[in-house]
Amino acid sequence: MDSAVPKKDHKANCTSEYDILEKVVLCRPEYMEIAEVINETQKYFHKENIDKTLAVRQHETLIQELEKQHVEVVLLPPLSQFPEQVFTRDIGFIVGETVFSSRLSADIRQGEENVLQEWLAKESITCTTFNQGYKIEGGDILIDQNTVYAGISHRTTFSAVQELKRQLPSYEVIPVPFEETFLHLDCVFNILSPTEALVYPKALGEKEYQMLSKRYDMIEITDDEQFTLGTNVLSIGHKTVISLPDNQDVNKQLRRRGYTVIEIDLSEIIKSGGSFRCCAMPIVRSCR
Repeated sequence: MDSAVPKKDHKANCTSEYDILEKVVLCRPEYMEIAEVINETQKYFHKENIDKTLAVRQHETLIQELEKQHVEVVLLPPLSQFPEQVFTRDIGFIVGETVFSSRLSADIRQGEENVLQEWLAKESITCTTFNQGYKIEGGDILIDQNTVYAGISHRTTFSAVQELKRQLPSYEVIPVPFEETFLHLDCVFNILSPTEALVYPKALGEKEYQMLSKRYDMIEITDDEQFTLGTNVLSIGHKTVISLPDNQDVNKQLRRRGYTVIEIDLSEIIKSGGSFRCCAMPIVRSCR
């Protein structure tokens, strides 16, 4: 199991969305519920709501699979006042060796980032925070080597992205406006490799789509599989991704391109508007 242990000189290090995942932060959905509708998916499932027992069971399958793949899983303590806490991707993000703590938009989620900050402090990992007034969430931040793509919405504002640019002078930080009903950028766009990406074209403007398609060979998501968050796979390295069984077209296209697709049912958690990438905040990715 030595391969599961991150390099000692890198407490935090992420330079892509697709390098080998070595360490990741998750949080069990023990108190998960749609308490306050904050996205379109939640609106659809609000009356049905979340079966917490099933959500925890599905999430446990994800944890077990990650550990089977030699990924070190850090579990933050779930707190009853945070029904969205399973979506750890949003509370922070790492660019290179710089750890950023998010400024969450929805009132019901504010405070989740403190749980992350407490864990980082225990691990002696330095964390950069944003001043009050900024809004920025990890689901809107995607990194590919020296390029950072930042989704622009009411959850991540242009002013916060400008501040991120100031914090990262050696990176190209590219704002990517998208249709706000889709929650975060990673719900409509996800980078699979240096040359390939998943995308739901209808969520992007023509200018943004053209810009991204010049950089990546785009795998387009259908309307049906967009509803089940087809773009929101979790890459764990070696061209291996975790995806939803229901997204058969996405999975078929990925396998055709040589990807190993691990299918896990996360259908109960998806009712709240997030899937695999949303549920995992990478701490260390290695290109070894």
